[in-house]
Amino acid sequence: MMIKYRASLFFLFILGGVILFFSLWMAFRPVKIVAVHVDHHCSDILVRNFPFIDQGKIKWWLENKSILKEKYNIPRPDSNGTFMVVFWLFGDGYIESDGYDSLCFNDMNVPKNCIEKRRVFSVETGRNGNILFTSGDAVYRMDKKRNIVKRKN
Repeated sequence: MMIKYRASLFFLFILGGVILFFSLWMAFRPVKIVAVHVDHHCSDILVRNFPFIDQGKIKWWLENKSILKEKYNIPRPDSNGTFMVVFWLFGDGYIESDGYDSLCFNDMNVPKNCIEKRRVFSVETGRNGNILFTSGDAVYRMDKKRNIVKRKN
């Protein structure tokens, strides 16, 4: 009986370690920007390894927005100062249009110029110069003092 207990405990310990290792590995993988497509003041960024949780996505944006501006000139505000940046999971790469639910980029003149619509995060200007972050169904607002508040659904 004691041997079964120890074996079960050992198995649970190993399983917990594997789950912890996998979770940490997934959480700390660097975000990879695969491609950027710009249409006026709207920018689509195709990514791999984007953070899972909302706070991680917002933190990543705040830490990397200057790099995006420097390297890709994103965001590109229009004459009113509004912009929108949408992050999409790149998945298995570019695909041909399915004519229904794929996102296609007109700046590519090849048959495979679309991706599956898997939006993970967006950043845009709101009223009064506030920045809005959208992740799934959650919307967060950052005011000019950099206070971030989740909007109620």
